[in-house]
Amino acid sequence: MRAPHNIPTHPPANTYANPYDELRALDDGPEGPDGPDGPLEEALQRGSERGSDSERGFERGPEEDESWAPPHHGRSGRSSRGGSSRRRKRGRFAGLPFALKAVCGLVVLAAFLTLADRWALLYAEGRAADTLKDRMKLSAAPEVEIGGFPFLTQVADKRLESVRLTVPDVAADRVSLARVTATAHDVHLDADGLTAVRGADIPRLDGEVLLSFDDLNRELGASQVTFTGQGRDRVLARGTLPVAGHDLKLRADARIRRDGEQGIATEIGGMRLDIGDLATYRPGTSASEGLHLTRGAAAALAHETRKAKALLGVPSVVRSLGVPDSDVREAQRSDSALSRLTGRPSFVRQAMGLNLVDLALEQPELLQRLGFDPALLDALPRLTRPVLADQLSLGFEVPEPERGQLRLRDVRVREDGIQVRIEGSGLAVGGS
Repeated sequence: MRAPHNIPTHPPANTYANPYDELRALDDGPEGPDGPDGPLEEALQRGSERGSDSERGFERGPEEDESWAPPHHGRSGRSSRGGSSRRRKRGRFAGLPFALKAVCGLVVLAAFLTLADRWALLYAEGRAADTLKDRMKLSAAPEVEIGGFPFLTQVADKRLESVRLTVPDVAADRVSLARVTATAHDVHLDADGLTAVRGADIPRLDGEVLLSFDDLNRELGASQVTFTGQGRDRVLARGTLPVAGHDLKLRADARIRRDGEQGIATEIGGMRLDIGDLATYRPGTSASEGLHLTRGAAAALAHETRKAKALLGVPSVVRSLGVPDSDVREAQRSDSALSRLTGRPSFVRQAMGLNLVDLALEQPELLQRLGFDPALLDALPRLTRPVLADQLSLGFEVPEPERGQLRLRDVRVREDGIQVRIEGSGLAVGGS
C-alpha cells in the first residue's frame, strides 16, 4: 500500500542536510559575482563535495577536526616558555620551608663573618711583623701567627689566646742564631681597637733557640772548620787552621753547658794542631802539652845518624831522655853505639816526650835540621789555649728584658745544631 502523497517522508536517521546546499539556496541568482560561475558557487561546490564525501562514509583527518588557532611566533613562544620557567623556579624556591631558608641565610652570614675575621687576622699579623722588624732591627720581617678563633672577639676583649713568633738570623755576640721561635700565652693587649695597639703584657712565654752548625762553620771556622754534634752535649770541631803560611790540621772537642739562667758556655778540650806527619802541637803548659814529634817522626829520627847526633848534642835533650853522659859520649864517637842507643824501645817514646817549643828557644837551628819552619815555630807559642778556645767558643747570652724574666731551661746538641729551650714570665712589649 502506498503512503499518502501529502505525508512527507523523512530521511533516514543517519542522513543529514548539507549546509552548503542551504547556502546555495540563498544565492540571488545566476547574475553577478555570486552567480553560477562566481566564487561563491565554486566554494559551495567544493563544500558540497566534502559534504558528499562525509555522507558517503569518508571520515575527516585529524588535521580537519582540530580547531583553528593563531600561529605561535618564535619570539613570543620563547618568551612564554622563559616566563613559565621562571615562574616554576620561583615557585620551587617559594615552596622551601622557612627553617631551611633561615639556615641558608645563617650559613651565608657566617661565611661573610669568617672572611672578615680572617682578613682582620692577616692584617694584624702583618702589622705586628713590621713593627717587630723595626724595633728589633731585623734584616727580614719575622713570622707572626695569632692563635684562637674568632680573632675579632679576642681583640674586643683585649686578650689573645696565643701569639707565635719566628725570627730568623738573630745576631748574638759572635754568632748568629739560626732561628728563634717563641710562643706567648694569654697575651693582654693595651689597645684601642685593631689599629691602635700600644703594647702587650705576656704572663707566660716558652720557645726555642737554634744555633745551626752551618752558621757556626761559616762564622767561626771561616769555612775551614766544621762543627758536628756527638751525643747530647758534645760538639766536635774538625778542619784546618792557617798558621804562618801553613795549614795545620785542627781537632778539638767542645762540651756545651748552661751558664746560669741567661746563657750557654763551651768548654774546649782535646785541642790539637797537626803539622803534617812531623809533629803535633797542643796548647798548654803541662808535660803532655806543647810541640812534640809524632811516633813516625821519632822512629825515623832513630835511623838518621846526623839528626840523632845533633839532638844528643843538646844537654837539655840528654837530660830529658835520661841517657847517661857516658853513653852519649860513646854514641857521638861510634855509629854502632849510636844505633844501640837509638834502637832501644824506650828511645822513640822518650823522643816523643820532648817539648820542641823549649828546644826551639835554645837551639832554633836544630829544629830547622828536623824540618821545622822558623816562622811556624815563632807563631805556635802564641796559639795559647785561651786564644784557640776563644776562636772555637759557641757561647752566647739571652738578652735581659726590660721587664720580667727570660731564662734558659735546657741545652741540647742535635744533628743540625745546638738547641736551647727558653721560658719567660711577666714580660712586656711596647708601652704597656
